[in-house]
Amino acid sequence: MFNFLRSQKKAAPDSSFYHQLGGEHAVRAMAERFYDIMETDPRAAELLAMHPQPLTQIRQKFFEFLSGWLGGPALFEEKYGHPRLRARHLPFRIDEAMRDQWLMCMYQVLDEQVHDDLLKMQLKSRYTALAHHMINTD
Repeated sequence: MFNFLRSQKKAAPDSSFYHQLGGEHAVRAMAERFYDIMETDPRAAELLAMHPQPLTQIRQKFFEFLSGWLGGPALFEEKYGHPRLRARHLPFRIDEAMRDQWLMCMYQVLDEQVHDDLLKMQLKSRYTALAHHMINTD
């Protein structure tokens, strides 16, 4: 039913989201900006509180995850194995409020860094589905 983690390796290399965004530099910038927003926007305070401090390691892991999830190099899988996102996040209470805080940060990143409207819409849809899938409590 959910194919959130399916890489886009079957697509032509230049058609993946990873390449449409601009490759490694752009995806790293997205991961960094996501956590910058989380650290500074009071609307994401609860989300920030559930992350281990300092955020240095989680920023890197998020970049590695995004790289493969967006169709680029599978950096996360090479280091840690399959992401198993729901299983890895089960120790954390993820409800609609957490989903919405996560999406608020991600949507801001997309609004700031993705200038192609179709690509932005596709990514928002994909991130929304992923975030909804992560809900593990009422």
